[in-house]
Amino acid sequence: MLKKHIPNTITCCNLISGCIATYYAFQGDFLMALLFIIIGAVFDFFDGMSARLLGVSSPIGKELDSLADDITFGFAPSAIVFGFLSPLTSHLSPLIAFLAFIMAAFSALRLAKFNLDERQALGFIGLPTPANALFWGSLIVGLQQHDVAFSGMEWVILVGTFISSYLLIAEIPMFALKFKHWGWKGNEIKYIFVLSCIPLLLFLGVSGFAAIIAWYVVLSVIANKR
Repeated sequence: MLKKHIPNTITCCNLISGCIATYYAFQGDFLMALLFIIIGAVFDFFDGMSARLLGVSSPIGKELDSLADDITFGFAPSAIVFGFLSPLTSHLSPLIAFLAFIMAAFSALRLAKFNLDERQALGFIGLPTPANALFWGSLIVGLQQHDVAFSGMEWVILVGTFISSYLLIAEIPMFALKFKHWGWKGNEIKYIFVLSCIPLLLFLGVSGFAAIIAWYVVLSVIANKR
């Protein structure tokens, strides 16, 4: 049946978007790289939805989805960070920039854990890979657009890469924007998050996405403590 191939075709579109994003990242065009990461995220949203609607979910689709996600949300953002770090670390050692690809490895580990972890039906354990990719893509684009530079920036970026790699696999519950009902009670954190995204985007532009992801992590920790 033709319909059983539709979700996997959409997943492959996600993977191809990640490949294109990686190409632009290596060319230093970080805005286009971010754009194709976002396009990949759209395909990632619709592949699972189409599989459920058509009733054609399959084990191979699940594995293919993880592979595509690691390219789009693991390798592509790592390539963006690598492309940004390369000129900053050239006076030290060209090998330092390659540390950015640690994030791709941790993204693969996070995706493998997600496939086996039955606790993540209504929320996440650790930072989702699309959120991590959006954070780094938008942050680097913002730094490039505003020509931000300061002493030691390369080390700040590297430390941030290690922190986000840890967050990908950390045993930290993080909320998902899934609503059992539309009332305020029980959904306070989710509504606060959604409403706070608007001013962040208005004031910060593209780099506002990075602020939103950082705020998401903070709110998740607060919600977990409560």
